[in-house]
Amino acid sequence: MNLHEYQSKRIFAQYGIPIPKGEVATTPAEARSVAEKLGGAVVVKSQVLVGGRGKAGGIKLAKNPDEAQARAADILGMNIKGLTVEKVLVDEASNIASEIYLGAVLDRSRRRVVLMASGEGGVEIEEVARTAPDKIITVAVHPFLGLRDYQARILAEGIGLPKEHTSAFIKVAKALYQAFVEQDAGLAEINPLVITGENQLIALDGKMVIDDSALSRHPDLAEMADKSTEDASEQEAKAEGLSYIKLDGEIGCMVNGAGLAMATMDIVKYYGGSPANFLDIGGGASAQKVTAALRIILSDPHVKAVLINIFGGITRCDEVAKGFLEAINTLKVDMPFVIRLVGTNEKEGRAILEEADLQNILTATSLADAAQKAVQAAATQSGKGASA
Repeated sequence: MNLHEYQSKRIFAQYGIPIPKGEVATTPAEARSVAEKLGGAVVVKSQVLVGGRGKAGGIKLAKNPDEAQARAADILGMNIKGLTVEKVLVDEASNIASEIYLGAVLDRSRRRVVLMASGEGGVEIEEVARTAPDKIITVAVHPFLGLRDYQARILAEGIGLPKEHTSAFIKVAKALYQAFVEQDAGLAEINPLVITGENQLIALDGKMVIDDSALSRHPDLAEMADKSTEDASEQEAKAEGLSYIKLDGEIGCMVNGAGLAMATMDIVKYYGGSPANFLDIGGGASAQKVTAALRIILSDPHVKAVLINIFGGITRCDEVAKGFLEAINTLKVDMPFVIRLVGTNEKEGRAILEEADLQNILTATSLADAAQKAVQAAATQSGKGASA
């Protein structure tokens, strides 16, 4: 789950990271009011979950409350990379002397949280990695020892930070690491962390990505979710306890187990198809959950065929078959379905499907066979649509 800038910076502040004074506004009048409270120049920043806001005109400087109101009027309602700006953050303006990048990310290959720093602040770190990878300094943090002072000092020296700021930088780096761990983040970054003309370190911008699987431990963070950026099908799937991600293909996939779901998508691609989604119904999926999963898949108008790949362990194949038929009878769709049932109660599951005697059901015993049949079925459906 992505947090907005203002949400991320408020979390940073809880850990002692200096941030500018500021408040969120949803109308130009509110932006004016915030600017009046802050006094002096302010920065009006669009709050949308995409990068490149500045280049798109979503960040503007205002010298007084009148300008803040005008800038907010310009920004609110803007479309930035497909997202509409519904709120702005009005921050006090800072006298920037230099900019730094500081971020924390989980490196799965090293099984460590890695802190990264660069003297190229204010630029997307991906761009720095592409054009000047030597300017990114990293340290891997031991999970039991945490970030040590000497590691933060390595970052400071590696980016050429003036020594008078080393102590403050160490505090910020350790606070960022602590926020990353305690909030179950997958990414936490400050870009830029600036040295002001008054010789202070301040986090001007912030970003946090929270692990969705950990949100049960953080109900306060779960409430911060911006529902307007979530696909309606993904919201429904979350409510049903399903792991679902919408993609751009035309073969809907319903699988039990994340690894098997990834393998199913891979083999569909291998045989020339394109998956329309990732969907893991999980272990022990009931007929009700199967029905919900199919309803979500079939709500995608691009889906031409559905591949159901179930390896029965905790999940019973007969329950999946019952759920499938219930969904078909409820949704009344005329679409080809390729079903592979293997494992617990697979004979019973196949028998249920055979007794239903539906013309649009194809069965398969192997994943390769299932994928090929699904690809062919989708191609046939696409051909029918084109001829029509």
